[in-house]
Amino acid sequence: MRIMRAEQFNLAREVEYGTPEQNESVRGIVEAVRTRGDEALLELTEQFDGVQLSAAQLRVTDEEINAAYDRVEPDFLDALRGASANIRAYHERQRRQSWMDVQPDGTVLGQVIRPLKRVGVYVPGGKAAYPSSVLMNVIPAQVAGVPEIVMVTPPATGGKPGIDPYILVAAAEAGVKEMYRVGGAQAVAALAYGTESIAPVDKICGPGNIFVALAKRAVFGAVDIDSLAGPSEIAVLADDTADPVYVAADLLSQAEHDEMASSILITPSERLAEEVSVEVERQLVLLPRAAIARESIDRHGAILLVDSLQAGIEVVNRMAPEHLEVLTADPMSLLGSIENAGAIFLGPYSSEPVGDYFAGPNHIIPTNGTARFSSPVNVDDFIKKSSLISYSREALLRDGAHIMTLARHEGLEGHARAIEVRLEKEAGAAAVDAAAQQTIKGKKA
Repeated sequence: MRIMRAEQFNLAREVEYGTPEQNESVRGIVEAVRTRGDEALLELTEQFDGVQLSAAQLRVTDEEINAAYDRVEPDFLDALRGASANIRAYHERQRRQSWMDVQPDGTVLGQVIRPLKRVGVYVPGGKAAYPSSVLMNVIPAQVAGVPEIVMVTPPATGGKPGIDPYILVAAAEAGVKEMYRVGGAQAVAALAYGTESIAPVDKICGPGNIFVALAKRAVFGAVDIDSLAGPSEIAVLADDTADPVYVAADLLSQAEHDEMASSILITPSERLAEEVSVEVERQLVLLPRAAIARESIDRHGAILLVDSLQAGIEVVNRMAPEHLEVLTADPMSLLGSIENAGAIFLGPYSSEPVGDYFAGPNHIIPTNGTARFSSPVNVDDFIKKSSLISYSREALLRDGAHIMTLARHEGLEGHARAIEVRLEKEAGAAAVDAAAQQTIKGKKA
């Protein structure tokens, strides 16, 4: 693994927007599904997945889900249920409540929080079939109160309509009641615009290949999307106390994702740098996905030498990595200086897979430096907020002139007059009330 000074390394990663041909292909797929519904969906499934389906076969049946339970191991089911419990408990702490503030003059200001009505979760198939991602997408939406959650996932290739049983079981355990065997850009279009068989959703979330990502970008605006995720990333900030075996293993845990994944060690220790470089080579050949990890390490991996841990933190904050491990003598003391990272793992026992699978925080995390301004998937992603304004008469009389001044400054006379007619009417009413009071006083006298 190459070792260099941090200032020699280009921290910026190229953002993947697809080739012109890929973008054109996706636009055609999206438009076909938008205009022709199920007919296009079935044609495209046969074209890209090699599977012939009827519209009646799109939806996964309860019998298929029940059969999937017989095909997964008991220890997988136990682990899945343990992870589900932890993910749910963590996200429960993120729940928000509507609120109202009643002011002394009777004005009520507040915020009404409601869940989205219908959310679509895209789950990849093939070599990128990740049951854990089902939990990470579905459970926050459930905690937010989303009443309708629908999953789409590609059918098996080679002419078979089946779906990975582990995906089906994960979805069932998470509480998904509506699942469809369709994938790719055509599935994203179906979720966005609806077909005869699949009702449209309000938001689409979940990872996928470049065609899925481009389709999500194409339909954004018609629906909301979670993000346009890039390749996975890990940065490890470590000092002399770090175990090179642990560091190397954690770097490779990301490198095996795909050839574009990025694994970076940042350290002031030349000794650790040399030992980790050797250890990466030793461990890499033992991985089943060694070819993928090798290309990732060679193309996007590096060990960056810095003058101090504080200099290392400055590199981290510029990089804004998806995952950051801090393997130092006192990792907690550095936490306050870390400004940009999607997920922060402190200490030797908080290996990145702990967060990927089981601890509870969400593993769908901003990539490509977007941790500078965005967050992991959370309950807020599945709610919407409405402002509540109930002005009292007293408040309008007090603030009306200011409102009209601002409106007229912007050239919006209609806005100003909407306030003015109220002030004039209320002033007239006040004058009538004052006259009536004077009459009553005169009679009493």
